[in-house]
Amino acid sequence: MSEGFETKSAQAKESSRPERKSTEIASIRAIQQSLVEHFSDIKDPRVERTKKHQLTDILVIAILAVIAGAQGWEDIENYGISKQTWLEEFLALPHGIPSDDTFRRVFEFIEPEALNRCFLRWVETLVTNMGGEIIPIGDLQVIKCPAVLNIFWPNPSI
Repeated sequence: MSEGFETKSAQAKESSRPERKSTEIASIRAIQQSLVEHFSDIKDPRVERTKKHQLTDILVIAILAVIAGAQGWEDIENYGISKQTWLEEFLALPHGIPSDDTFRRVFEFIEPEALNRCFLRWVETLVTNMGGEIIPIGDLQVIKCPAVLNIFWPNPSI
């Protein structure tokens, strides 16, 4: 055996580790449900006869698509199509994935402040109840939620 190295017993190794704060990690199901619940408060601006898709489905798909890097309405539609099987696990999707034009039309009439409030409340829930943390990186803020997702949005303090 080389000099300068000592072997520690298992008990000594355990006692020398820093104590970690116990944090409950949320399941993907809990995060999915939380997302749907937080955005269900937004008022639907459409007239009844034009409601082919549920507003919550439209909002959730768009938010997830943008988090995944979508940069336009067609990207959002393509995201929905590519993730449809997964999205059907927690969204109604009675008529499938909305078209890019549907996303555009709906978001033209959504109140931006209401959408922002719902998003921030959802992020706050991820941080406080689901073991996430907000990390400022340059002009962005990142929410890191264990083993599930990372969300980036502009850092208002810069």
